[in-house]
Amino acid sequence: MTAFDVIEAAVAADLVDEDGERVVWKALPGLTSDQIIALEGDLGFRLPGELRDLLPRCAGIDGPLDGIDFTGRSLGGFGMDEIFPRNIPIAHDGFGNYWVLDVAQEGMPVASVFFACHDVPVVLYQSDGIAAFLGEVLRMYQPPHKSLIDDVHADRLFDVWRKNPSTLTVADAVLRDEVLRAFAATLDQRFTIVDLRGVRPGMGFSWGRYGPRTEVRRHGDLPIFAYAAPPKRSLLSRLTGR
Repeated sequence: MTAFDVIEAAVAADLVDEDGERVVWKALPGLTSDQIIALEGDLGFRLPGELRDLLPRCAGIDGPLDGIDFTGRSLGGFGMDEIFPRNIPIAHDGFGNYWVLDVAQEGMPVASVFFACHDVPVVLYQSDGIAAFLGEVLRMYQPPHKSLIDDVHADRLFDVWRKNPSTLTVADAVLRDEVLRAFAATLDQRFTIVDLRGVRPGMGFSWGRYGPRTEVRRHGDLPIFAYAAPPKRSLLSRLTGR
């Protein structure tokens, strides 16, 4: 099922939220070829194939979540470039947290969706592509309202923050595969590594584990990340603010 198939099914369905209130999905008009080219120019990278196929038919959806915008334009600046150097925020929860299309590998057929949260400061894997994301959004409005969107947004955030699961030290990573060894070779022993290749929804890492000055690195265009406490500053640098 394509992303647009999910949208058509949702538009035609009788949907309600958990309070029994009716929810109506409205598909917004698509973009022209020239508008898609202009969007890529503004973003500075090529869109994944799934999104390029969707945009001529639908550029966004009113109704679910706080609205969904496949261009990212209505959602403002997202930031977090050290984690997602090429990204499109496609939805938010109304509290400054975003579902983000990770376009780290340009021109791929499908780009993963992550949930990037500031409170608590974690990033979680949500789905493999837009169609899977929309399918879970749709489930939010169909009894019994069990959805991986809610699992990630409401539950897994605090689980990852408290338990810090599936982390590796630099020394551990050296003993794993060649990709992890190469990444570990670029890091010092302060760093904790999290490999999000092939993980299930809800897995992620605490990008703000050590506060706003936490150092975060990414291994090229792969979903492998590392974070560390900032280096300790000398007394002089603390006094001078340098």
